[in-house]
Amino acid sequence: MSYKALYRTYRPSSFEEVVGQQHIVTTLKNAVKQNKIAHAYLFCGPRGTGKTSIAKLLAKAVNCSDHEHAPCNQCESCLAIQEGNHPDIVEIDAASNNGVDEIRDLIEKVKYSPLQGRYKVYIIDEVHMLSTGAFNALLKTLEEPPSHVIFILATTEPQKVLPTIISRCQRYDFSKVSQSEMIGRIRKILEQEKISCDDEALRLIAQLADGGMRDALSIVDQCIAYAQDNITAADVNEIYGMTTISEKIELLMWIFHRQAQPLLDKIRILSEKGIDIKRLTSDLIEVLKECVILAYTQDSTLLNQLTEDEALRLLEGRSSRELLAMIDILMETMEKYRNASDAASYFEVAALKMMAEREEVSSYSLKPQISDQSAREIEPAAKNNADEGHETLVEEEKAITEISEPVEEQIQETEIKPLNSEFILQLLVSADKETRKKDEEIWKLIEGKCHDLDLNCAKIANLLRNGRIVASGERFILLCVGYQALANQINDPGLQSELIHFLIENLKLKKHLFAITQEQFKAVTDNFRIRAKQNTLPQPVVLAEVASEPVEAQTQPQNEQNEILTKLYNLFGTENVKIMEEEEQS
Repeated sequence: MSYKALYRTYRPSSFEEVVGQQHIVTTLKNAVKQNKIAHAYLFCGPRGTGKTSIAKLLAKAVNCSDHEHAPCNQCESCLAIQEGNHPDIVEIDAASNNGVDEIRDLIEKVKYSPLQGRYKVYIIDEVHMLSTGAFNALLKTLEEPPSHVIFILATTEPQKVLPTIISRCQRYDFSKVSQSEMIGRIRKILEQEKISCDDEALRLIAQLADGGMRDALSIVDQCIAYAQDNITAADVNEIYGMTTISEKIELLMWIFHRQAQPLLDKIRILSEKGIDIKRLTSDLIEVLKECVILAYTQDSTLLNQLTEDEALRLLEGRSSRELLAMIDILMETMEKYRNASDAASYFEVAALKMMAEREEVSSYSLKPQISDQSAREIEPAAKNNADEGHETLVEEEKAITEISEPVEEQIQETEIKPLNSEFILQLLVSADKETRKKDEEIWKLIEGKCHDLDLNCAKIANLLRNGRIVASGERFILLCVGYQALANQINDPGLQSELIHFLIENLKLKKHLFAITQEQFKAVTDNFRIRAKQNTLPQPVVLAEVASEPVEAQTQPQNEQNEILTKLYNLFGTENVKIMEEEEQS
């Protein structure tokens, strides 16, 4: 007996075996149980997602003798449909039977009653291939068919089906099968076939299938023929001319570190092995895109190509602008491949452009971290040891990257200048990780003060609520905020007394408060690394102790003014009292 392909052998025989499309399966099962069956259905969706399989399952269910558990796969009707010899189930390929004559012949046969089952079911595959004349011939019958007839139309291109046809059908849109569902189904099938397959190979197969379960099983079939009873990721890569995820990461790391020699050697080796350079370019776009997605969302469930650890490794010290610029270069190269005689040369040029982009882009990093080698070299002063200093810096950088407040409009900056970079370096050298963690916990109390009855307290709380503590010491807190104007406002000497009073009264923190922007912090931490390696970090900052009641003298007049206003409001009413500031005489 000839070999039967896996996708045919393991075609779903019941609704429970269908992978994905649960919204469609549930709807159809309920319709069959409640005997609310439409006369025409339109199944739309990508190839290999189960349109024909579910059409056959519906044909089984409506003709099954066990109404409660349809399809039962045991009655005469179910078995006949399973074998493909049921006289009342007619499959038509519209790609090869798309003329008016074929449709007219079909219409002639529609009026006859079923021979064996309760319904005659016509499954028309690739219905968009019908000619306009054939569509028009089908219209009347499709609108008012005999009660014993059901039409199921399947297509991958619903936009090519006449709107008058679509309006006469119940439309069901099939989606691509998720990688996790696909991997689970393949694993079960391989267990039944007694074939082993490693997880990386399964992931590659699911990626190649691009949401099509039939395509995935066809790929598995080919891999079995090549690798016999043990499929590895190397086998899949060998068959389809692909590179592994580790090879893609290796290429990108060489680009990031501007190592042209090994990069060009690797491209030459891949080209000689017959690796599809266009697919490699497309894969690198996907890899970089997923890195940017993870950096923006911090949600690893959105990753398909990479694991979280792989994405974090690529994000180390890179900015979103840099990665997006590299994606632009690769996408431009994809366009140029159309006229390229040697794709590998175009890819080499693209890689060199990305190296140049690495030099030019200067923006804050999405996920700035430092390498283990740098960690061993950093020795900040006034710290217990070098490791603790490095850990503090990494923790501080991590905190800043979590800030997600976008600057929606350009804000006019005040005349107050940003903090001096050398002073910020001194603060970082003085910072203590444990102190920062304690202050971060206390800082959460600010959210509850944003609607305080004391308007001045609420104003300060709202000013500070979106700031993140990136460094903290015995007598100071260093905040990172979204834009320079806000940093300038916090650093304004005229506001310092109010800020300190707020910290003492509401958070029990007797500390100076400083603010910087994301970009400034990135620049200073880069400088910190360099000077740590050179052993030229400045001495820790020395700050004066904060007074217990810094604004006591200023708040007293304000309290007196509030009492006067209260008396005026009580005497004359709020609508009759207007407060006017007295202008100074020049």
